[in-house]
Amino acid sequence: MGEVRRRTALVLASVFVPVIVVAAGFVFLVNAQSSGPFNAQRIYVDPQGAAATAVAEGNGDPVVERVAATPTAVWLTPEEHGRGEVGGYVRSVVADAATTGSVPVFVVYGVPNRDCGNFSVGGLSPTAYPEWVAEIASSLGEQRSVVIVEPDSLSLAIECEDEDEQVDAIAGAVSMLAETTAWVYVDGGHSNWRSADDMAALLRRVGIDRIRGFSTNVSNFNPTSDERDYAETLSALVGGAHYVIDTSRNGAGSNGDWCNPSGRALGATPLSEPTSGAMDANLWVKAPGESDGACNGGPRAGAWWPSAVEELGRNAGW
Repeated sequence: MGEVRRRTALVLASVFVPVIVVAAGFVFLVNAQSSGPFNAQRIYVDPQGAAATAVAEGNGDPVVERVAATPTAVWLTPEEHGRGEVGGYVRSVVADAATTGSVPVFVVYGVPNRDCGNFSVGGLSPTAYPEWVAEIASSLGEQRSVVIVEPDSLSLAIECEDEDEQVDAIAGAVSMLAETTAWVYVDGGHSNWRSADDMAALLRRVGIDRIRGFSTNVSNFNPTSDERDYAETLSALVGGAHYVIDTSRNGAGSNGDWCNPSGRALGATPLSEPTSGAMDANLWVKAPGESDGACNGGPRAGAWWPSAVEELGRNAGW
């Protein structure tokens, strides 16, 4: 974490017929039917992600190496890249992705009162947050990119007792990002949280009609089938908005625990799930192997946890 390091792009291709793609020595099945902005696109692989860093330091087994070669979202946090730094970092990712024609997936994660003061506590002040988001928006350039806005924040807002403040902050972020060339998805929680009716009301308040759509299951474990049912219902309530599903760790479904649960498995690799309805793609948004927080034996939120990724891979048959 910290400085912007040299990047080399790896890619996972999505093409018009089912093919097998080999990336960094590993084989991925690519679905012919990924729709919308992901049709015939490549998804950027961050060579400085946690798994890739472990491999570079000689601490990666075959599972970690394969995870390192799988496209995973690049998270933007003010703790790692604050104002005055985040713009340069975003430009470096976008530029590197452009060299291979790949599409970076960013996660904006710095809303005030982030995570209600729980394991991912942090974020910016109400005055600093829009300045930080504006720097991100102005740095995306004309290249294609995907931005996922503030995982969990709308779903948590009522529990944080600052729903109006959260909604206003996210609406401001959505407004700025809607003016870019990025495909923007504001987070819509998941199938075992707030009802589709409740979430639809929140999505309308933040301006879902101005952007591509919403994301579901980010950092969670629910089966893809459950998420699709929820997302299709939610989509119908918000004018047919499109959606993406995080499948990074849902290979064994959920046991009801959201924080470092045991017995989970890696899920379907990005763009490998068939799409229909309003679904644009399945992605890896949460990086497998990064802790959810200091619970169930895990380190602090976001810290690399080798035994966790090894278990996820083992349970997935990797």
